[in-house]
Amino acid sequence: MLPLHDLKVLDISQIMAGPYCTMVLADMGAEVIKVEKTNGGDDSRQMGPYVNDESTCFSQINRNKKSISLNLKDERARQIFYRLAEDADVIVENYRTGVTKSLKIDYDTIKAINPSIVYCSISGYGQTGPYSHRGGFDLVAQGMSGLMSMTGEPGRRPLKTGIAVYDIGAGITAVYSILAAHIHKMNTGEGQHIDIAITECGLPWFAWEAAAYFAEGRVPEPTGWRHRVSAPYQAIKARDGYLMLGCANQRTWERFCNDVLGREDLMSDPRFLTNHDRGQHVEALEVLLEEIMADQNTDHWLALCDKAGVPAGPINDFGQAMQDEHYLARGMVEEMDHPVIGKMKTIGFPSKFSRTPSQIRSPAPLFGQHTDQVLMSTLGLSQQEVATLRAEGCVK
Repeated sequence: MLPLHDLKVLDISQIMAGPYCTMVLADMGAEVIKVEKTNGGDDSRQMGPYVNDESTCFSQINRNKKSISLNLKDERARQIFYRLAEDADVIVENYRTGVTKSLKIDYDTIKAINPSIVYCSISGYGQTGPYSHRGGFDLVAQGMSGLMSMTGEPGRRPLKTGIAVYDIGAGITAVYSILAAHIHKMNTGEGQHIDIAITECGLPWFAWEAAAYFAEGRVPEPTGWRHRVSAPYQAIKARDGYLMLGCANQRTWERFCNDVLGREDLMSDPRFLTNHDRGQHVEALEVLLEEIMADQNTDHWLALCDKAGVPAGPINDFGQAMQDEHYLARGMVEEMDHPVIGKMKTIGFPSKFSRTPSQIRSPAPLFGQHTDQVLMSTLGLSQQEVATLRAEGCVK
């Protein structure tokens, strides 16, 4: 039995932040009914690549869910949604602020139907504040929060991260917030509204940057391939490419000098005595290390680091990462059967539960795949009633 087997979730979100949240809940056993709009469903269904005309983007973050399609501008569809909400524990939405109110599916409306509902809103800027009316996406959040000013190299064009880190971060924030609110509900019977802003969710991650700014007024600058505090904690060039070296403390630095490089003299160099000293002279340190390490390939240095207990690793492309023996051994690449795509691979589960491991119970649903099942089996509508609603554009 999975830990969230009795949690019922209505998912009226789309694209990434909300769907990622509800996928994680579904992976841990929650029953997730994805409510999609009738004109094409979740927008990520229109995002390639495609296999047999089915979006693989959608399929990667919507496994273990059911899909129904409702035209929530139609009063009859709203009544169906209200009936589902009566029995739900959680609702997740990521409309622009104000849209749920215009659709009459906002928290206050649902709370009147189901006072114990945990209602999670994910939006660009949150439900309050001077920017709450604006639409916000991951890249906008990366710019506004200062992340892009720290990413890349000094004096060069601002860079985004390689993935939608704020969208995923908002989804993860939603997961733990929902679970905390659900525990409160279990203890008190009280539901509540959770307000998550994509532009805020990453700010608490800026721990070292906040330390420097609030203590000294120092605005963080781009560090490129280097760490902001520790050195050498960065990408280092060897003969055939780069590796990541993690000398994050004094003991690791000493092991690296003694057991990897065979250069005890570096430990007594006044420029490199402490981590702070090395950080102040990181350019000179980098030049020196790369001169030494240019004599051997990355595999040579990685083997020595491993033997010496010095954290280090390759800089893989994504294809290399997905074929890495460690990831494969730990089940981070899973395979599932999709009714249209066929056999497809997907990312596995990062949390390894000893008693209740997450499971892929079903692939991502086809558009409106479960509309009839949910409306007839769960709500008791007749086949003729569903057919009429479909013919009149109320459901898909």
